[in-house]
Amino acid sequence: MTSDSSADIAISIRNLFKIFGNDPSSILPMLYDGIDKAEIQSKTGHVIGLNNINVDMLSGKITVIMGLSGSGKSTLIRHINRLIEPTAGEVLLDGNNIFELDAIGLRKLRQTRMSMVFHKFALLPHRTVLENSILAPMVRNEDKVKAEKEARNWLSRVELNGFEDSYPHQLSGGMQQRVGIARALTSNADIMLMDEAFSALDPLIRTSMQDLLLDLQKDLKKTIIFITHDLDEALKIADHLVVLKDGFVVQQGNPQEIILNPTDPYIEEFVSDINRARVLRVASIMDKTKSAKKVTDNIDGNASLEQLITQADGATDGIFAVTQEQEIIGHIQMSDVYRALVRYDKSDA
Repeated sequence: MTSDSSADIAISIRNLFKIFGNDPSSILPMLYDGIDKAEIQSKTGHVIGLNNINVDMLSGKITVIMGLSGSGKSTLIRHINRLIEPTAGEVLLDGNNIFELDAIGLRKLRQTRMSMVFHKFALLPHRTVLENSILAPMVRNEDKVKAEKEARNWLSRVELNGFEDSYPHQLSGGMQQRVGIARALTSNADIMLMDEAFSALDPLIRTSMQDLLLDLQKDLKKTIIFITHDLDEALKIADHLVVLKDGFVVQQGNPQEIILNPTDPYIEEFVSDINRARVLRVASIMDKTKSAKKVTDNIDGNASLEQLITQADGATDGIFAVTQEQEIIGHIQMSDVYRALVRYDKSDA
């Protein structure tokens, strides 16, 4: 991932390794020699959790870590708030390695800089919705009246007005996860860690939670690290997508670029069955030329190809001006739209 300046990078992960076993340090030279996860486990009994991870997470953006079960994604997120100690490597927050923090510094980091939304909600059953939401400021011994006022604001934002005095068992799964989000927001931490936060929810509720997160993010501009095994979810919410397999990064970058230019057979398999019309954005395949003849109409660059096809009423010709905040940023021909809907290898053209 690139950025305009180093100040844009909130979290920088450098050469991060995690090896589970009796003597993890002894395994590092084997990894540098290129021995894979299965061979190391069969020969030594050690399990590779993370294998030389290097990722920059930009401030105010959503970084999605995606992979199947056992890929290392949950192990990775637990290094960011140092619930797990590494075998080697660094996690830099504002340029400082969190693995060098003492107990006091680590406690302060967790209490003030980072919040977490859990897979299984993790609400305290004996506390009300409001009491669960103000947990972080109460742990920090902050003013309760002020904390409750802020919590009520966030509960309103996540559409839980009137449920402040309810208990978790009285809420649906989707409502409980909304409480989890309100609790994370009430903490006022600038970094949110979300570990499979929506995967326990029914599909329709899951979609609404994704929409809620994106809507909140427009205003909040939090640094969010989101873990998922679902490609559709990853493509919907990610600004930067990191795909893991067997503890190493297979590919990372802009989700649209990964769909259009997979660099590994593993990624190709992942993206082969997606609905390209629904996930590809107009700006990702447009011609950046800002002037064109016989423009049919305008289309927003963030619109999906499906939306453009609908607007074109299924026509296979025509040229649309692509706009961003009402300014033309390029043009797109309908012939290019239909070409993008299939896996197209330019080397075969």
